[in-house]
Amino acid sequence: MITRRAFLAAALTAALGPARLVKAQRAGKVPRIGFLGPPPGTGGQLVESFQLGLRDLGYIEGENITVEYRWTDVLSTDPRQLDVLAAELVRLKVDILVASITPVIQAAKRATATIPIVMANSADPVASGFVASLAKPGGNVTGMSRLLPELIGKELELLKRAVPGTSRIGILSNPDNRLHAHMLSRARQDAPTLGLELEIAEASTTHQFEAALELLGRRRVGAVLVLGDGMFFLNRARLGNLLLQSRLPSMFANVEHVEAGGLMSYSASTRDNYRRVAYFVDKILKGAKPADLPVEQPTKFEVVINLKTAKALGLTIPASLMLQVDQVIE
Repeated sequence: MITRRAFLAAALTAALGPARLVKAQRAGKVPRIGFLGPPPGTGGQLVESFQLGLRDLGYIEGENITVEYRWTDVLSTDPRQLDVLAAELVRLKVDILVASITPVIQAAKRATATIPIVMANSADPVASGFVASLAKPGGNVTGMSRLLPELIGKELELLKRAVPGTSRIGILSNPDNRLHAHMLSRARQDAPTLGLELEIAEASTTHQFEAALELLGRRRVGAVLVLGDGMFFLNRARLGNLLLQSRLPSMFANVEHVEAGGLMSYSASTRDNYRRVAYFVDKILKGAKPADLPVEQPTKFEVVINLKTAKALGLTIPASLMLQVDQVIE
């Protein structure tokens, strides 16, 4: 026979959300998450997407979870500060450390080999040495991948279609991003099959943007592919304005660049990645080990075009390409 007390206890347990059950199971300990990523207002609502993902799973900041934020806008000035910020979070004894992009994930790994690290946005976690494989990460790191090197060929194809008649495309690379060498190799492999010649320009600081674009202009490129990079992302408004002033149609790996004035992008949603990070946080808080949680790859990719930028460039996007566009910014 079920007593009234047992019945009420069972009803209460059923009413509790997943996060509240986790809290109860941890004997009242509120989980503490360290977030090392872009600050609100400069990160394209990425922080908000992460917070929304937590709320989707029943985690309420200040109630049943604590998030310690350390903002990484220092990427554009002194990357060594990333180590300082990661070390601060480790000293706070966070339960999980969420790290945004490749340099930030590297800093998190240097800071700890034991605290679980969840990647929000790794271009190539295997090539970066963050995980042994996507299916079996094997260490204290798991999370989301962006597949950036694999998208190079498609980005070049779309950019060529957007600018009919162009046969020479420039690529803007950051020499401090070690994954860019791999991306450039992929681009050089794909270019001949697309009938394209490539011109490479480099910028490792914002002060080098103008010189890099002037170089591409002198080499008479018809458009520019900007490789995915944290420094480029954080300074996307400035970069977009300079490309427009240089009359150069541009392709990016993030929709946020297009929202900031770039011509077009082909990518998975960065915001969706950040929202999905909460899934890994939840799994780890419930006892899963990062080594056993497969790294997830995006399955949906979108073409986004800024028609206002196209008009400013005097460019008419072909109708055949517009049929493939998922989002138009006007």
